[in-house]
Amino acid sequence: MRKYILGVAGLVVILFALTTISWTPATKNIKYSVSPASPDTLYNAYINRLYDTVGLAGSGLSIDVFEKAVTGFYNLKSSGKIAADKSILTIADFNQSSTKKRLWIVDLDKKAIILNTWVAHGRGSGDDKATRFSNTSDSHQSSMGFYVTGEIYRGQHGRSLRLDGMDQGFNSNARKRAIVVHGAEYVGQGTINALGRLGRSHGCPAVAPELTDEIINTIEGKTVMFINVNDHKYTSKYLDHHMAAMFASGPVQQSKPDTALSI
Repeated sequence: MRKYILGVAGLVVILFALTTISWTPATKNIKYSVSPASPDTLYNAYINRLYDTVGLAGSGLSIDVFEKAVTGFYNLKSSGKIAADKSILTIADFNQSSTKKRLWIVDLDKKAIILNTWVAHGRGSGDDKATRFSNTSDSHQSSMGFYVTGEIYRGQHGRSLRLDGMDQGFNSNARKRAIVVHGAEYVGQGTINALGRLGRSHGCPAVAPELTDEIINTIEGKTVMFINVNDHKYTSKYLDHHMAAMFASGPVQQSKPDTALSI
């Protein structure tokens, strides 16, 4: 009987030992996974970081306008409409008073404001603020939307820069209408002091004569200009947020990490 009890006890000890040796903590078999953020989420974060880094809030440009302009920049770039090796973005916010410095030239690669200054709107668009817009010749009104800068030429306003409108029905007649960047004496603090507003053009985004060469030299050669207006009728295929996010996060941007979503 004693031998039987000892035998059973020994068998129990062996089974316990084997169980202990073969057992592994259950936590080792648990796999944790984190879903990657979507390109749209990364793009939103990128826009916010870029806006803060450039310091645009202090200069008076809203993040909503900046987001639209950058989205157009990436969509135009992905469609091959602008120069692949340039990161210059020009924004004119015509929702603001003409007394405000409502023109920004931003280098997206360097994350810096190159220039923030005045810009005039067309006399047919309104007095201090632009409220009417047209794509029609002889309207003397400004046209909203995305433009691509063209070639430099000399005209009645001296050295000037041609613009091609990218938004059908909104600014697509820009070249036909001779809507260009040029200098004008009525753009500056002196005119604001005298009239309480800037002077007005025939529809061109006119700038101060002393800055004309600098502006033209900076933005010429297929870069983006965006004239912003809060108008519910305005639509543009270049405001496709998702397409811009996909392009900005794609392999095309890997050669320029400063403009990729990983900054």
